[in-house]
Amino acid sequence: MIKKPITIQIANGLEARPVALLVQVASQYESDIYVECAEKRVNAKSIMGMMTLGLNCGEDILVTVNGEDEEDAMKNIEKYLSGK
Repeated sequence: MIKKPITIQIANGLEARPVALLVQVASQYESDIYVECAEKRVNAKSIMGMMTLGLNCGEDILVTVNGEDEEDAMKNIEKYLSGK
């Protein structure tokens, strides 16, 4: 299991389109992937769950990845959220 704090660097935050793209990135992996912010913890593969977070640029989140492809999953999720 990997846990990593990440600061969102996507210009408009996680609105509908960026959330959909994040869910696509997360769904490529077998690992369980969760995003935590404040008191909420949601499955990164759930578009509805991710929309409930209402994340903005500059916010800090905690990403947890657990599974056999966790390192690749974390690397690509961090890359996406960092705006790279």
